Amino acid sequence: MLASSSRIFLRTATGIGGKTALKALVARAAPCASTLAGSKVGGNLTSPKVFSPSNHIQWKRPATTTPAPADDPTRGNYNSSVTFTGSDACDAAGIAGLGITSPTTIYKNQTFEQLFQHEVANNEGKIASAEYGETFTVDTGKFTGRSPKDKWIVKNIGSESDENIDWGKVNQPTTPEVFDELYEKAVKHFNSLDKAYVFDGFCGANPKSQRKIRFVHEMAWQQHFVTNMFIRANDPSDLEGFEPDFTVINACSQVDEDWERHGLNSEVAVVFNVEKKCAVIFGTWYGGENKKGIFSLMNYWLPMENPPQFPMHCSANVGKEGDSALFFGLSGTGKTTLSADPHRALIGDDEHGWDEDGVFNFEGGCYAKTINLSEETEPDIYRAIHRDAMLENVALKGENNVPDYFDVSKTENGRVSYPIFHIDNYHEPQHAGHPKNIIFLSCDAFGVLPPIAKLAPEQAMYHFISGYTAKVAGTERGITEPVATFSACFGAAFLTHCPTRYAELLKEKLEKHDAKAWIVNSGWSGGPYGVGKRMSIKTTRSCVDAILDGTIENTTWTKDPVFGWDLPASIPNVDDNVLNPRNTWPDPKDYDAAERKLAEMYVKNFEKYVGKGNIDYSQFGPKL
Repeated sequence: MLASSSRIFLRTATGIGGKTALKALVARAAPCASTLAGSKVGGNLTSPKVFSPSNHIQWKRPATTTPAPADDPTRGNYNSSVTFTGSDACDAAGIAGLGITSPTTIYKNQTFEQLFQHEVANNEGKIASAEYGETFTVDTGKFTGRSPKDKWIVKNIGSESDENIDWGKVNQPTTPEVFDELYEKAVKHFNSLDKAYVFDGFCGANPKSQRKIRFVHEMAWQQHFVTNMFIRANDPSDLEGFEPDFTVINACSQVDEDWERHGLNSEVAVVFNVEKKCAVIFGTWYGGENKKGIFSLMNYWLPMENPPQFPMHCSANVGKEGDSALFFGLSGTGKTTLSADPHRALIGDDEHGWDEDGVFNFEGGCYAKTINLSEETEPDIYRAIHRDAMLENVALKGENNVPDYFDVSKTENGRVSYPIFHIDNYHEPQHAGHPKNIIFLSCDAFGVLPPIAKLAPEQAMYHFISGYTAKVAGTERGITEPVATFSACFGAAFLTHCPTRYAELLKEKLEKHDAKAWIVNSGWSGGPYGVGKRMSIKTTRSCVDAILDGTIENTTWTKDPVFGWDLPASIPNVDDNVLNPRNTWPDPKDYDAAERKLAEMYVKNFEKYVGKGNIDYSQFGPKL
């Protein structure tokens, strides 16, 4: 029983779950259905109210806002809001055990509308007039992306994590003493506040390996971010007896002034202690630090399960017959675009697991780039940007704050987060059976890779570990010609074990479930960047369609003499000449030289993996 000094309020979300409303409905929706200003302190846990088009409460709004879509069915059944007030609010909210005991108001699992009202009242950003509805937008300061050099993991000598983590540039070690100092600093900061925000949610759609995650924030918009991105509890009963498997204390407004004494790289610190089941964040406001930190932990936990499970940095979709497919790829390769298929349902766009039951989403939302976004090129993402989505570091223009996705003066890494149900064609269960096709996406700016190639299982391991794509001029400052980029398992920054451990998990899954692996290149054909032309999205989509509908099995194959993969002779709706990249170059000898050069890059990159793992996969790479 809660102490009498605690006041608890339960507020419900303002709509019933469903799929994305028409633009007219979103734009002309009725006034919103609950109010921050209208909350009243006192009493016990109130009965939840279900709001519908015929049952909503008119409420007072700040004068600076416009009507919210109370009846918008995209808001889901997220009704787990509780507000604790009083001297023991922290204890009632479950954070007193962290040492955070002073705040007298704790907003826990606020609804989307409540978060919006807090964001406005706290002046945490601006309201953007996106085409499909007003959307809150924030500026994260100088950090517009993750700060990988400032991510640390505590090296607890002799512990399980000490023995299993692949220590190095990605998983930088720090000491328990440094963590304890930073933890105390974070707790002290929160004890100086009158209020705080707490989110209890889940990572992983399969309950067998699902993790309970708690976030403690000082700002409403960061709670909004994790509410979008993690799996939400739809009813307070889902959170009864909630004991987090991991807690993140985000003190982003504070910095580590003692970073040099601590042996860190800057005043920014993102530090994880696996054994203490806790992390602290200092100095960076970037929302993605919340999401990717937990993803790194899932990459640690799942391979340690019995039997081991496979965490993946990929998108996933599923067909009408239950045939799921995975899309691995680095930024700019088409991972989000190609997994959004009008004939297939989206499971998720970024983080997944593969266990004994099949594939499942880790997340409850999507986090998409907005650079050059238009309804024509990315209709699903564009239409998902309305109330409850949140924009980060996106330029606004005019008196009405219209998003300008082509203005990248702030950053090329503008982002939008939104709950998964903002996508019309999403797969509601968020899990599906074992995939039959694994697609490795690359944007090859050297013009060497074919638009599509079939991989033998051992070759799949080699290319999975390699994780190749290429940066082109304009993507980063100082890049004037193509630069090869290799990121192990298409997500090196988030791997806590050695990459070969994940490759072996993939090998086991491919063999057990008879899945096929493919390379699909969305890059250049007919020559390198500046000479050849970028593959059309129609060509790339046709290659993917041929894989997923099985028509590619009706062709004949030729083997590439250097890379050893199999090239199809024909595919529906694709020019036969394009399928062999050597045929598209004006001078085949120039292609041969470019292919050898890229092969040498592959071999050089793979040297660091020779001798690691149970199998030497270097023998399945290109032959020089």
